[in-house]
Amino acid sequence: MDLKHTTALLRHLEKQAELLRDARKTMLHELERLQVEEEMLMRKFYEFMTASELTKENVVDGAASNDESGGAANALDVVRNDER
Repeated sequence: MDLKHTTALLRHLEKQAELLRDARKTMLHELERLQVEEEMLMRKFYEFMTASELTKENVVDGAASNDESGGAANALDVVRNDER
């Protein structure tokens, strides 16, 4: 191979290596940003699900307290119907 071509090839490879280093640095920065964003979203999702569960439990507890008086009567009706 000619010295002229070797020098040009070396320069080209050095430029490519620099571009690849820059691309790697940019991708790592973007990955870190996305990981932070994911963590924030997961925390918000957890807070939402916790609040949703508490609200759901309050609604279920309220419905259960309303059904407690009628639930026993319904159970007695089922037993009476089975006895016939």
